[in-house]
Amino acid sequence: MGDIIIEDQKYSFKDIQSGNWPEQKSYFEASLLFCREWLNGKDTFELKTSGSTGIPKAIQVRRAQMVSSAKATGDFFEVQPHQHLLCCLNTAMIAGKMMLVRAMEWNSILHLVDPTSHPLMGFPSNQTFDFAAMVPLQLEACLESEKTKKLLNQIKNLIIGGAPVSPPLRKKASLLTMDLFQTYGMTETVSHIALANLKDSGQLTYQTLPGVRIRQTSDQRLQINTAMANEAWILTNDIVEIKSETSFIWKGRADFTINSGGLKIQPEEVEARIVETVHQFFPSLRFFVGSRPDAKLGQKLILILEGKEETQYKAENLLSILKDMLPKYQKPKEIHFMAPFVETASGKVNRLETVKKLLGE
Repeated sequence: MGDIIIEDQKYSFKDIQSGNWPEQKSYFEASLLFCREWLNGKDTFELKTSGSTGIPKAIQVRRAQMVSSAKATGDFFEVQPHQHLLCCLNTAMIAGKMMLVRAMEWNSILHLVDPTSHPLMGFPSNQTFDFAAMVPLQLEACLESEKTKKLLNQIKNLIIGGAPVSPPLRKKASLLTMDLFQTYGMTETVSHIALANLKDSGQLTYQTLPGVRIRQTSDQRLQINTAMANEAWILTNDIVEIKSETSFIWKGRADFTINSGGLKIQPEEVEARIVETVHQFFPSLRFFVGSRPDAKLGQKLILILEGKEETQYKAENLLSILKDMLPKYQKPKEIHFMAPFVETASGKVNRLETVKKLLGE
């Protein structure tokens, strides 16, 4: 059996199964209690969805689903027993819980740390990991320090989830020597069902995990069938391009699609094209492409930046450059500033509510 290491203290799975550990602070205590339930055979767990497009909800997930997910990821990465794993994600959410499950199912040595923005800072420079998971914010923070950048390169396989990796971050991360993947998944599928190599050039192409089937609806939305979701076809809100029976390109969310002059536009694709240019003018501001009603077009594209209104000249100059670099139907017609953006319960930008607030609805 494996072990969990917390602040240099090692606890065997046998000790955890019997509840034999000293008092811990609440975060570590909750994580160990989950592991104890798992090791003692608990069959059903309640998880909360992230709330990316609505109010978070509680769902019941069976043990068999989580086992299937761990097995598929283990098979993809050819994980061996007693390898070193890093869990630096919040174990109250599915991504963090699945790191605990993987460690127990793979008989691994799991290093459990607080889910901070600098998860590697407390490790010695010679520490190595065979597998870890992070969010983009953590990856970016680790790239800022030579010490943590070195530790990143000592992770054999790193998966990034929770939000898409931005083009500038992807460019910086491509210089790393370790294997780096963006995940695609949701709570309902018990973590990720597909992975894309972030170091490949061009558009990210997601490869499904073993045992995952995919198909597409007439409106280009992705459907997923897998043991991780009780073998039922799940209809997602994601617009995709199917490349093969086991691969696809993610284009954006169906609920964010903008219909301008009869043309359907995925704002995420526009944002990927303009991010470097926007950050040349406003390097520290979050932004997204939204829409507002228009008598002629139905909806017209607008660029919304998080912050106080800047000089009119600066905004107009950016808008002029964007109009020159983008196809006609993808050009934002206006720039707006608003602070703060409305966020979901998990800290992601709630685009639809932010636009409503901007427009005074």
